[in-house]
Amino acid sequence: MSNEMWHVCGLVVQAKPEAVPAVAEALAAMPETEVAATEQEKGKLVVVMQSEDSNALLDRIESARNVAGVLAVSLVYHQQDEQGEDTP
Repeated sequence: MSNEMWHVCGLVVQAKPEAVPAVAEALAAMPETEVAATEQEKGKLVVVMQSEDSNALLDRIESARNVAGVLAVSLVYHQQDEQGEDTP
């Protein structure tokens, strides 16, 4: 039996309203990252990130903070799960 940890997090990204399309594009280009919703007028994006490695996930969150036009990144949800796979 092989067990791996899997991390999923939900983020709210606050950006300059005029930068939302470019920020969404930059975030969507990151591995295992999805921009689930945007509200350009308010400069808000809802982002989901996932990874097997918590350090890689933290690095990606930090990278999101460094995207041009981003004002703040707030972690609003995190789940860590053990994924098991039965092998004969």
